[in-house]
Amino acid sequence: MPVQDQESATNHKGPQPEQPGAQPDQQKPPQGGKQDGAKPDDKQDKDKKDDAEKKPLDPATKFKRILIGVVIGVVLLAAGFAWWLHSRTYEGTDDAQIDGHLNPIASRVAGTVKAVYVESDQPVKAGMALVDLDPRDYEVQVEQSRALYQQALAQLGAQNPNLPITQTSNRSIVDIDSSTVVNAEAAIAGAQYDYDSNVAKLRQSEANNRKSQSDLIRYKQLVDKHEIALSDYDQYLANAGSEQAAVEASRAAAASSLKVVDERRAQLQQQQTKLREDTQNAPRQVAIREANNRSSAANAASAKAQLDAALLNLSYCHIFAPVDGIATQRSVELGGRISVGQQLVVIVQTANIWATANFKETQLRKMHVGQRATIEVDTLGESFNGEVQYMPAATGDRTSLFPPEDATGNYVKVVQRLPVRISFTPNQRDLDRLRPGMSIEATVHLDKR
Repeated sequence: MPVQDQESATNHKGPQPEQPGAQPDQQKPPQGGKQDGAKPDDKQDKDKKDDAEKKPLDPATKFKRILIGVVIGVVLLAAGFAWWLHSRTYEGTDDAQIDGHLNPIASRVAGTVKAVYVESDQPVKAGMALVDLDPRDYEVQVEQSRALYQQALAQLGAQNPNLPITQTSNRSIVDIDSSTVVNAEAAIAGAQYDYDSNVAKLRQSEANNRKSQSDLIRYKQLVDKHEIALSDYDQYLANAGSEQAAVEASRAAAASSLKVVDERRAQLQQQQTKLREDTQNAPRQVAIREANNRSSAANAASAKAQLDAALLNLSYCHIFAPVDGIATQRSVELGGRISVGQQLVVIVQTANIWATANFKETQLRKMHVGQRATIEVDTLGESFNGEVQYMPAATGDRTSLFPPEDATGNYVKVVQRLPVRISFTPNQRDLDRLRPGMSIEATVHLDKR
């Protein structure tokens, strides 16, 4: 047996009897005691441990240890490879929060607060009364606008009959002018006939006068020869004078008839001019009446619009909740004076919420609308299911109040983040407990649709 094994066996046999002839200095010192030059107990134990470590390993034990190490390494490698494969099937971020619609309720008219029906963090329903303003000023405006509207309607009613009256009057005037023109044309024809008749009489008188003058000359010669009686000559002389007077009378009558023709022609021209004027002015007068009617109708419509605006302003004195939700940021108090557009309260729509996850741009390579998502809410310690609803339109720095100016020459490439909108799957437990602004951890599974 090797020396080490012998020593080990000796150690397990307990105390040995004292050998004869042994020297006193070789005896084991008693427990708790110490001899000069002897080592402590812990030193002896350490020496025994070092001797045990120097003992060569059994080949079977060595092989077993190597096999265990190889198995552990293979398991770790397989687990790392499986984790690597699994990590490629999802993208996650803790830069995410719950978002929702925050509806600021503002006053559309100025006024004094008469009543407030809501408190901060109070649930409200659509149509629920929130604030009432003093409506008396707007009631007066409604009465004034209604009076103006009634006046405009009265003016329109008085103006409307003028159009048919004008149309009838214009038709009568044109008809009268047409009859006058016809009469003038007939008068011209009669005057022309009289003139022609008088001219014919003049020609006849001139012919009779020429015959009478010729007879007078012949009978003058016969009288001078004393071939006829003087009384016969006197008769022919009287006839010649009468015919000469008839010629002058016929000439005067023809001239007078010609003046009558000219007068009738002037009258006809005047009547024709009047007919043209009345014919042209008739539609213009109708257009003027129609324009007046349209103006009166426009005035009535304007008064009606003012009345509607006054009624709207009166209705705005009663402020209602437009949506369901929870009221917050109440800033209105009873008796306060508010201005147009002043915010009174904010309603948070808790029934219509979504998650906004700000992924890095390198995480969006395989992400698209419709992929499944898991949302872990820090406040509740619960997970919710969802899906990618919309992909982002721009990075966060582009939509910030002061976007960076990369053209200044100080450009540093930074991985940007883009907000991805994730909708919650309906009918999940505790969805009603989610509130906008809660911190979440969003994970999008990159599997196919």
